[in-house]
Amino acid sequence: MRDFLPADVRKREYVIGVVKEVYESYGFEPLETPAVENIETLMGKYGEEGNQLIFKILKRGVHESTGEADLALRYDLTVPLARVVAEYRDKLPKFFKRYQIQPVWRADRPARGRFREFYQCDVDVLGSRSMIVEAEICAAASDVLTKLGFKDFCVRLNHRKVLTGILGMAGVALDKHEAALIALDKLDKIGSEGVKKEFAARGVTEAAGDRLLSFFSALTELEHAAEIATEENAQQAFNKAVLGRIVEFVKDNELGAQGVAELQSILDFAGVMGIAHRVKIDPSLARGLSYYTGAIMEINVKDLAGSLGGGGRYDNLVGMFLGQDIPACGFSLGLERTLVVMNERNMFPEGFGASPADVMVAIWNKNSVAESLKLAKELRAGGLKVDLYPEADKLGKQFKYASSVGVPFVAVIGEEEQAKGLVGVKDMESGEQQAVPRLEVSDSIKRSLLQRRKGAK
Repeated sequence: MRDFLPADVRKREYVIGVVKEVYESYGFEPLETPAVENIETLMGKYGEEGNQLIFKILKRGVHESTGEADLALRYDLTVPLARVVAEYRDKLPKFFKRYQIQPVWRADRPARGRFREFYQCDVDVLGSRSMIVEAEICAAASDVLTKLGFKDFCVRLNHRKVLTGILGMAGVALDKHEAALIALDKLDKIGSEGVKKEFAARGVTEAAGDRLLSFFSALTELEHAAEIATEENAQQAFNKAVLGRIVEFVKDNELGAQGVAELQSILDFAGVMGIAHRVKIDPSLARGLSYYTGAIMEINVKDLAGSLGGGGRYDNLVGMFLGQDIPACGFSLGLERTLVVMNERNMFPEGFGASPADVMVAIWNKNSVAESLKLAKELRAGGLKVDLYPEADKLGKQFKYASSVGVPFVAVIGEEEQAKGLVGVKDMESGEQQAVPRLEVSDSIKRSLLQRRKGAK
């Protein structure tokens, strides 16, 4: 859990602004929920490992001595959404499309891009079983990253029914499916040998584990084959080959066949939406959360362990609260990890977040305080962010302060400027100073700022 200094906050607000703009362009509506939920709302929704990471809140007052918990900090934004939909079902539209950008808390071990308190940027669609929903969610998340300047990201896509078919045909006992999925979800982090040890520890037989790992290891050969294809259709060729391998492996397994058909539909829609080159079928993707029922997805970028975000279909989750199933699918983009990568790659516009204001109004002397206050008000009314130096120090001190906080322009009204209806404007980058008619100061500074931003690009 961290403090955020002004420059950090501005960067976060910039990213959140892009996320909101893109999600709203797809018709998603905003939603907010409390930081605290009843503990029974959260427990049992995230799988074995997720339950251990929930921040529990002990009972208070006369019940404090029991050491029991009745509340908890929210672990994600999806379960609270399911509760809201169940509670307000009659007030929501048939197809409820919402986005939510709020912090969540996990008692996790901190690492690069991983924190105990972090923001999630969620989009979800409730009320439809159409695979158009999955494709649209992938397109929305892709548009966010593209607008932020990411070029090397990949949307990994899989299906819980496909996984169930693969596990069944490999000989994994039904009661060991969840344990096997938790282990498989770590394949890209701990490798085959690590997963094999996890299988053994979780009671998956050696024969079944070997068949699973053999199937997934063979997929690396397809990676190489796809690379030989032209760059334009390499991803499509790979996806087609992977789906073919899955069909061969699951054979007549009904669930597996259903999953393959739905993945193909998502790929077809993704192609129409222009993001087919971003989508990669990855049968090893499991996602540890136990509430997923259909397609699952993650977004990865090069040189970052883990993902920038993930999601999937969870048709049964709302039913846990409502008593009837409502189809749902969503995706969560991790704000913190996105910011980590953008900072490391210098992806923010040049000079972004470095200045608290567009212009600082200086105070010529004690007699001109009122005039400086008026000028600051006029510049704000003109659409500028304005800082006002609070003391009648020597001008040199005021210029030095403006430079130290990164303000690009300083406006001064001396006695001579006031008499002539002018304002002195100093460009802190070039050091040039010019007298500008007072009625034109805002527009003049805005023009200079715009030229500077164009030059930075």
